[in-house]
Amino acid sequence: MRILLNVIWLVFGGLWLALGYVVAGVICCVLIITIPFGIASFRIAAYALWPFGSTVVSKPGTRPGALIGNIIWLIFAGIWLALGHIVTACVQAITIIGIPLAVANLKMVPISLVPLGKEIVPVDQQGLYPPAPRY
Repeated sequence: MRILLNVIWLVFGGLWLALGYVVAGVICCVLIITIPFGIASFRIAAYALWPFGSTVVSKPGTRPGALIGNIIWLIFAGIWLALGHIVTACVQAITIIGIPLAVANLKMVPISLVPLGKEIVPVDQQGLYPPAPRY
């Protein structure tokens, strides 16, 4: 079932969203200081291509650099990518078949807003990571 949903996802929005992340990653890799943002963007692009069967978990430990980086990312790229997910989810939710795709799109909004300090893992390995701290 995951493969079928991933193929439908790829055709009806995943490719365009992944291209958005790739463009953001290329722009971020132009300057040396923003390369971590580019790497995070490329990871999310792979997740945006094939999301079913994967999930996002927080990396263990405190990361003050990730907090500062996430604020910078939010201002320059996160808002626009999150809006792309929300708009695509609204369009996909019009049909019954598109509802799971819309839910997956909305599930990607948090990682598009704050990608640093997160890791994308297969659902089968989700229990191997400690739970994210609640603040």
